[in-house]
Amino acid sequence: MRYFVHIGYKGTNYFGWQRQPDKLSVQEILENSLSRIFKQNMTIFGCGRTDAGVHASQYFFHMDIEKNWNFDLFFRLNRILPNDIALYHIIPMEGQPHARFDAIQRVYDFFIHTYKEPFLSDRSSLYPRNGFDLNKMKKAVNLLPLYEDYRAFCKSPDKNEHNICHISAASLYANNRGDRIRFRISSNRFLGRMVRILSRKLIEIGDGTLSVDEFESHLISKNIPAKILPAHPQGLFLSKVTYPYLDLESKAEFGGTGDDSYWQEV
Repeated sequence: MRYFVHIGYKGTNYFGWQRQPDKLSVQEILENSLSRIFKQNMTIFGCGRTDAGVHASQYFFHMDIEKNWNFDLFFRLNRILPNDIALYHIIPMEGQPHARFDAIQRVYDFFIHTYKEPFLSDRSSLYPRNGFDLNKMKKAVNLLPLYEDYRAFCKSPDKNEHNICHISAASLYANNRGDRIRFRISSNRFLGRMVRILSRKLIEIGDGTLSVDEFESHLISKNIPAKILPAHPQGLFLSKVTYPYLDLESKAEFGGTGDDSYWQEV
């Protein structure tokens, strides 16, 4: 039987989702925990990768379990998982749906704060500034759904079969003081480091080191900028994953980032 598992995690202590040698990952923690419970090696398949330090307020993986169990798996798994990984739902699925390949939309949120704040330091990215030009940042954000080829804003575009991303929505929010910013973007897929690279470009536009026209020229030409640094990872959240047959609201709270009523669209 195939199961989809709905989780959330704080990525501060992990080198991303995917299991890798000699580096602690979210996948490793979950596989080891499930193997301990079922007393056999367990392999799980996630809905995508996240970088080291990146969070997921909504994430899905699938697993196949042939035998029935006579215990509360939800309670037992949550009990042995560390506090920075939470289990929300275990959903039995018909057929062979795939957590990664069947996803039709992913939403990311990137959070910025402009002043030193210890309670935001691991869940928002600090960029000390006297003030960002939010109107220029908004103009750049509005361009994103107009283009499909994001080769210019990918870490390793030539490794991809293609660099087409169908961005369905992109928005910019700020608090009422304008010293905290939230960038949200929705697409059917994202390229390697793409959201963090776009976030860094928005920061450069906001502080005047990059113009909106220069930003758009890369979207038009598909030429990679000379400087293509990604923004800090701790501000990035994978916040929603949608399937044709499964559309759940995120159960996680963006601890320290403010709820939706806190943010005003620019």
